[in-house]
Amino acid sequence: MIALALTLHLLAAVIWIGGMFFSYTALRPAAMALEPPLRLRLWSDTLARFFPWVWSAITLLLITGYWMVFGMGGFSAVGPHVHLMHGIAWIMAAIFAYVYFAPYRRMRGQVQAEDFAAAGAEMLRIRPLVGVNLGLGLLMVVVASGGKFWL
Repeated sequence: MIALALTLHLLAAVIWIGGMFFSYTALRPAAMALEPPLRLRLWSDTLARFFPWVWSAITLLLITGYWMVFGMGGFSAVGPHVHLMHGIAWIMAAIFAYVYFAPYRRMRGQVQAEDFAAAGAEMLRIRPLVGVNLGLGLLMVVVASGGKFWL
């Protein structure tokens, strides 16, 4: 059963981290060529489609993470790399929840109201937070893949 948990865990991580990587490194630079109304509508619609996947990924990551930890005997039985992943996971989830419930919600409403200046200001708040989460997500991949050898 640990193999199933690990498989689901990795799939959820790939969806979330991969989505952030694509958004930050490919979609964002391409979207900059668009006029603000089109760019902000694109972001609003893209995030509205991506964020349910992120909520699902976070839920699955937490469930499968705890499933694996407690399947291996609990936190006292796992290495420091697992504790580090656990802490990073909660930081990433908190950052995402903030983005979702604060600047994203405001931005979405402002795009619908065609207040593109205010929506753009919210996107300026979202971008660095996605960058932080992307960095943490990539660090998480490093810790997950090699942490038990380094820590």
